[in-house]
Amino acid sequence: MKRKVMAAVLAGILAAGVLAGCGGSSSAGSAAPAQTEEAGEEEAPAAGTAAAQEAEAETAQAPEDNHITVAASPTPHAEILAQVKPILEAQGYELEVVEFEDYVQPNNVVDSGEIDANYFQHINYLEDFNANHGTDLAIAGRIHYEPFGIYPGTKASLDEIADGDTIAIPNDPTNEARALLLLEANGIITLKEGAGITATVNDIESKSVDVQLNEVEAAQVSRYKDEMSYMILNGNYALAAGIKAGSDALALEQGDSEAIKEQYVNVIAVKAGNEELPKIKALVGALQSEEVRAYIEEHFEGAVVPY
Repeated sequence: MKRKVMAAVLAGILAAGVLAGCGGSSSAGSAAPAQTEEAGEEEAPAAGTAAAQEAEAETAQAPEDNHITVAASPTPHAEILAQVKPILEAQGYELEVVEFEDYVQPNNVVDSGEIDANYFQHINYLEDFNANHGTDLAIAGRIHYEPFGIYPGTKASLDEIADGDTIAIPNDPTNEARALLLLEANGIITLKEGAGITATVNDIESKSVDVQLNEVEAAQVSRYKDEMSYMILNGNYALAAGIKAGSDALALEQGDSEAIKEQYVNVIAVKAGNEELPKIKALVGALQSEEVRAYIEEHFEGAVVPY
């Protein structure tokens, strides 16, 4: 009798063990994913598998500091940056462009750290701005140059130029010098020896034609089209006014000029010390890509030239 009771007890224990084992196996199988989901983690794919390689690529394309802010003039800089957005997105960066109409605030907001970089100015203007405003901005990359041009105002040809004619030129130091050098290259004025890229109207030694030069803010020059005989425009302001350098200019700076390539190249400027940040290098690399170079050449028809 005792043997029968003991056998029954042992059978019950064994049955309970089997049931607990099945339940434990089922419970463990369902509990693990629940715990993983609750913790917000997934099991990492095995090294060397396609899933692992894809995960590594996604990690590489998602930099920690992936937001890039750039201050830019609307034309052509913001237009060019629009072409860069998808290139940067593919690398995990988000590009935000803040447009400015003037030549002062874009440097101030970068110097203050409010914005990461700017794209609107050439080297000469940047150096002059640093010297006169106490800012500490540096060049992160050279992108393009915009040939200065003499454009029609009330007169349609330089062959018509005569005493008493008026010419609107930019009044900021570096762009004024550039306008004067263009006038000299076209035989309209002669500058004092050595005046070069620091020339002002006070450096005019003589005029072949007694023209009057009217100094106005660069962004306003195109508005004098119906008042002045001629205008000398920055490339970006010519574009903004619907004027095409390739077909509308009466005279253009020569593209092989060392002054253009070394002094008047438009750059990405950042606060000094930030030139090597990964996101800044990514921005410059995208702007210098063959894809963006091709866009500049095709879209701007000579008004903007890749460096």
